[in-house]
Amino acid sequence: MFSLQTIFGQGKQFYALFNEAADAAYDSTKALHAMLKERERQPSMEPFKHARQRERVASDKISQALVDSFITPFEREDIEALGSALYKIPKQVERFADRYALAQHRLTGIDFAPRAAMLEQAAGVVVDMVRELHTLRLEPMKSLNDRLRVIEMEADRLILELHRDIYSGNLDAGEMFLLKEFFEIMEKAIDRCREAGVVAYEIVLKNS
Repeated sequence: MFSLQTIFGQGKQFYALFNEAADAAYDSTKALHAMLKERERQPSMEPFKHARQRERVASDKISQALVDSFITPFEREDIEALGSALYKIPKQVERFADRYALAQHRLTGIDFAPRAAMLEQAAGVVVDMVRELHTLRLEPMKSLNDRLRVIEMEADRLILELHRDIYSGNLDAGEMFLLKEFFEIMEKAIDRCREAGVVAYEIVLKNS
């Protein structure tokens, strides 16, 4: 019969990998916020590619650890769900950055930085939630989940304000299409953070 010490020992590798994945996702959002604050500079894609690579490595290691490990700290389906949710954050962020670098000259009148700041905050909360996983403490996780929900609601409000620019009548059809695409990508990136937070919260709910 396995002792609790053995079980927790088996789980350390997953917690470390989740931390690395969450950190990589957070770093990608910080890079995006910095890019959008410094619009006069030529955007560099290197920070986003690096974050995606780190995320990919962590994701691959999580998948391999599931194959190699007989004992896991919580259900395998939950491990897969959290790994997948974290993986999608920098993927969506890089998608925004890549398109922004190409279309920056057509977006001079739009300030995405406040929305990117909300995305960075959301990813930061996800980092805190992932770091809390090993404790399985419900109250701290609930507080973080509530905070993430508030950030999501505020981000939705800011993105709604941006939609007013689309329907202002001052844009041509091409500009409207372009802005709508960027709004949707930003919104999806924030949703990805929310999804990761929900998975982490549900893991604690089931195991605390």
